[in-house]
Amino acid sequence: MSKEAILGAIRRGLKRGPLPADQRAMLDGRLASHPRHLIPARSRVSRPEQIALFIRNVEKEFGTVERVPDLAAVPAALADYLAAQNLPTAFPMAPHPELLGIPWDSRPLLQPEPRRAQGTDQVSLQHGFAGIAETGTLMLPSAPERPTTLNLLADTAVVLLRASRIHGAYEEAWDALRAEHRDARTGGPMPRNIMFVTGPSRSADIEQTLELGAHGPRRLHILLLDDDPAALPPGA
Repeated sequence: MSKEAILGAIRRGLKRGPLPADQRAMLDGRLASHPRHLIPARSRVSRPEQIALFIRNVEKEFGTVERVPDLAAVPAALADYLAAQNLPTAFPMAPHPELLGIPWDSRPLLQPEPRRAQGTDQVSLQHGFAGIAETGTLMLPSAPERPTTLNLLADTAVVLLRASRIHGAYEEAWDALRAEHRDARTGGPMPRNIMFVTGPSRSADIEQTLELGAHGPRRLHILLLDDDPAALPPGA
């Protein structure tokens, strides 16, 4: 059923015809303007403080963060993390150009496979689109180069995120997505799916006992690439 057929059925059910021109113009303006909502003051700080706030909030929600100086340092950082957690060195990763360009051969034991995740995978490596400092949240839009299954199926989710992609508030992350993303089919700015990930999956539904990995990964590890000079702590 087409979009117009669905909307027509809704109008008939409401016993209402097409919207008058003034109401349609008002709604079109509302959709185009993206008005700002209340932005917490805690995110309106300097760049080093925003990065520190992001890291604190990730760790508060049971995630872990390791800062790396450049892409060449990623294989060693990931290999050390996998060894410390006794995890396998073969893993699916997002077929994103930035991940594909990493010199993985510097750590020959690592076996990254550019593909979607499967239910048997223990580790996955995703490419982060943006981070949100006010809550320590990752913004992960779906795309061919960022398969959504990498966010859900593996027991341990690792995400590479640039410090320059950390925003203070949610509104700023939405602005970046609208500015940079164009759907190949519709031409619009929104991808098929956007996931907001704050820490590993967890639930306390049963007897108020916290259980990690209830609905997805039980570990979330972020490799934070220090590519923003303004975000480095003083003296770094």
